[in-house]
This record gives sequence, structure tokens and C-alpha cells, in this order.
Amino acid sequence: MDSKKTPPLSSREVLAKLGINGIDHAGESDPETLCFDDDEPLASPLDDLARALQQRFTALTSGSPLRPGDTVVWKEGLRNRLWPSYGKPAIVIELLDPPVFDAEKNSGSPYFREPLSMTLGVFVEDGLHRGDFMVWHVDARRFQHWHEGEN
Repeated sequence: MDSKKTPPLSSREVLAKLGINGIDHAGESDPETLCFDDDEPLASPLDDLARALQQRFTALTSGSPLRPGDTVVWKEGLRNRLWPSYGKPAIVIELLDPPVFDAEKNSGSPYFREPLSMTLGVFVEDGLHRGDFMVWHVDARRFQHWHEGEN
């Protein structure tokens, strides 16, 4: 097995692999299909992945302290529960110290030993219980203060 890394493709090479080579049927350069003026190698998708992971880590591990009565929303990219929906406010009912740990038994689950450190009050948005006020246990690190008009 060859362990050599494949060199990055240039924009023209990617277009050629997709069947878009920037040359029309008469052999002339076609500006509508020639998308790039330069021929720089494309960045690795792992660069963007690493940056996104760092951003989510920072969002998860930072933020203003929350208190009962605060109105909150999910931090971007950190929603892992059905309620509330993104951009929909919820109210902090209680902060749990120590947190309750999710009882999920499978260590391959994203909920395995998740620290449920806060209870949230939300209105159910649809179904049989639409409009009912429900209380959910969540990981407080995934929430931020809600400001009217921002979300």
C-alpha cells in the first residue's frame, strides 16, 4: 500500500475532473464556465474542519453565567435536543449543582454522561401538547443569553 499523500488539486484540475474545463466547443476560452482566474492549489477541507472544531470548543467552554429567570437560546452549532428550536427563547428554571448526568448506557451516544446542569422552561411548538409549558434538563454550556431582535 502506498502511503504517499496526494498533492492538492488546483482549481482547474478540480473543474476538469467535474467535466468543466473552461474551453467551449470551438476551443476558445469560455468565461461562463471558466470560474477561476488563478490556478492556486485548493486548501485542504481539514483546515476548515479544524477551525470549525476550535470555534465550537470555544463556544461550548465560554459564555456569560446564567441565572434562574434568564431568557436563553442555543449557541450556534451546539443544539443537541429537540426543544427549544434554534432562535426560540427558553427560560432558565434552575441551575443544578452538581449536575445530573444523562443515564444513557451506550458510551457511543453523544448523550453518554452529558452533564445536565440546568432546567429550561419552553413552550411545545407542535403536536398534541402544542402551547404547553414543559421543563427540560439540558447542558447549560450550550446556551447563551437571548436578546430580543437578535435571533
